[in-house]
Amino acid sequence: MHPATRHSFRTAMTTVALGALMAGSALAQSARDTPVLLDQVMVQADGAAPPLGVGGTVTTQTTTRETIENRVIEDIEDIDRVEAGVSFDRAARSINIRGLAGPRVLTTIDGIRVPYLFDVTRGAVGGPDAFDFNTLSAFDLTRGADPLLGSGALGGVLALDTLDPEDLIYDDRKTGFLTKSGYDSADDSWFNSSAAAFRFGDTYILAQGGYRGGNEVETQGERDTFGATRTAPNPLDYEQYNGLAKIHHYLDGGHRFSLAGEIFHRENEIDQRTSQSVPDPRVRGSGNYRPGDYTARDEVERRRISLGYDYEAAEPGAGWVDLASATLYWQTVERLDRIDAVRSATVVGPFRRENAIEEETFGLNAHASRSFEAGVFSHLLTFGTEMRTSTSEQYASGEDACALRRRQDSFSCRFLKTNQADTPKIEGHAIGLFAEDEIGLMDGRLRVTPGLRFDWFEEKPELTAQFERNEDFDGTLPPSASDTELSPKITVAYDLVPGLTAYASYLEGFRAPTVGELYSRFGGVGTYLRTGNPRLEAETSRGVEAGLKLERETYGGYVNVFRTDYDDFIDTVQLAPPGGEYPIGGVSSYVNVPEARISGVEVGGHVEFAPGWLARVSLAYAEGENRTEGVYLDSVAPLSALLGLGYSEESWGTELSAQLADRRDKVDEGFEAPGYGVLDLTAWYAPKQLPGLKISGGVFNILDETYYEAVSVPEVRSQPDLFYSEPGRSFRMNVAYAF
Repeated sequence: MHPATRHSFRTAMTTVALGALMAGSALAQSARDTPVLLDQVMVQADGAAPPLGVGGTVTTQTTTRETIENRVIEDIEDIDRVEAGVSFDRAARSINIRGLAGPRVLTTIDGIRVPYLFDVTRGAVGGPDAFDFNTLSAFDLTRGADPLLGSGALGGVLALDTLDPEDLIYDDRKTGFLTKSGYDSADDSWFNSSAAAFRFGDTYILAQGGYRGGNEVETQGERDTFGATRTAPNPLDYEQYNGLAKIHHYLDGGHRFSLAGEIFHRENEIDQRTSQSVPDPRVRGSGNYRPGDYTARDEVERRRISLGYDYEAAEPGAGWVDLASATLYWQTVERLDRIDAVRSATVVGPFRRENAIEEETFGLNAHASRSFEAGVFSHLLTFGTEMRTSTSEQYASGEDACALRRRQDSFSCRFLKTNQADTPKIEGHAIGLFAEDEIGLMDGRLRVTPGLRFDWFEEKPELTAQFERNEDFDGTLPPSASDTELSPKITVAYDLVPGLTAYASYLEGFRAPTVGELYSRFGGVGTYLRTGNPRLEAETSRGVEAGLKLERETYGGYVNVFRTDYDDFIDTVQLAPPGGEYPIGGVSSYVNVPEARISGVEVGGHVEFAPGWLARVSLAYAEGENRTEGVYLDSVAPLSALLGLGYSEESWGTELSAQLADRRDKVDEGFEAPGYGVLDLTAWYAPKQLPGLKISGGVFNILDETYYEAVSVPEVRSQPDLFYSEPGRSFRMNVAYAF
């Protein structure tokens, strides 16, 4: 689409959405006293509702805690057993939705966005994976952009909800306890998670804690050598713990106040045998890291404290709003990577590195909704704001023989950058305002939902002593980066018959550049230079969805087709070839790629074809293209399907499932993963004689297939293919007791 045409189309869609919202707001002033009743809300405790969620599109699907337990889902890497077309990208430490991952997918925990840490110079990534599945009560998965959620909700959204005290206390009980322990043979890990809840009048309290410890995930690689020939995983030990505390206090009139605190910490210690080698006298410089002389450690920690307020009116339309929610929070996410090694060939001597990247955020999320009638139209109006301020810092420290022996002028030492910051300190600010109105006609059979979000964001660099020590710092800070975005949406849904709905949506999204993409600076004269670009534009998307959804008592399904065009994709390019001041690698930086497109189809369904018997299926196919260069996008997974056949009664159930994937051949430079079919068997048992006890387990990859998760295999591979293979046959066993 020509830029002028694209701008006109976007302006038109924004105008349509804004006009519809303004009309709805005006009609609200003259709305009748008799409101449209909202869908039934599950009321907890003394009348206040659980927090009102924001966002969600026609593709949003909810997975409950019961499903998580019955399918033995224990980790974010199990996300591919929930829906086809969604997987975990180990390289990015993020889920991959419709070919997008990392900062292009948004993760929220209790409505609070989790920042994606992306150290572009030293390769440290993560943040959204810093949670324990045993703390969850449910999660929502949205495929495609969600305009109401702002930056990052480009490829999709993973919205996680943690346990509340009300989840453990029910009926007239004053206390509730839950403990769960289990074992996973894939990484030889054990875990325990325990929670206790108490009620004191109108006050509810929850305390939860968990621990997991294990080793490396066993793959199909068995060659236990050193260096580039190794196929077995590097030996690894890890420990993980988390804590969660909540206090809820209810007041008459539908009010609830809450306080929450959470911490998650994981630490891996790795014997980095792929970087070690036995010296070969025929090869100069071989054996730089001898066996046992290279240990890596990485840590990730997330902490948050939040204050919340929730409100539910006694009757819809009785007040200014029917539902309202606000959360004031502090959150910090930190990633720490260490190397403790000894070099034996070049720059001989101890080699230690510690790279820290951290983002601290203060924020406010607030939103409300109100239903009303105006003539023949019904309305459900939702509006709100998101405000946050953040501080991002990075620092790399360490020691090596260059410093100890004053060899900074040696050629090898020019590449060993340490005791410096690769980016300045960044102060970030962001404000988002949003609204949507579900307008109903024909007694609710036809629903038109326009929505619009406005975002302003700014990143301001500040000079620090650590950044002044950056070898390539020229004494001048780069400029601040700021921008605004308008993200409209409109959905039209029509109930063809009860339970069968046809829909079509137009959705826009965006992703602001990361701190590293804007301001990183790594390298130096005589070697190479990698530099950020403070003039980057935000990535934007314009997507169309259309399909059918069927919801009946014993069966249901969906068919969804989509096409999303992306503008200003951020990519790395070489600005100058090797030579001059940078003879080794030249100069590389980040630029906006004008056009990319991802399109595809998603199909799913389930049917209870006999008492207790349930069959389910989901299928996803997508193609991605860099339309500027005419090549495939390597981040898009091949055709995949998920099939399941299960049987359950009141006290037990089992399911045989299959994960299927086609051969991956639509790639530019990525790994052409072969197709595969993997069988899993899960089961659970809750004996009637012991109420509250539940035993669950499963055997995964029953046939011990050798297969690859396409999006987890890096484009540039330093090891044989088997090193990147998925686990072979493994089993899990869990025991949970609630009382």
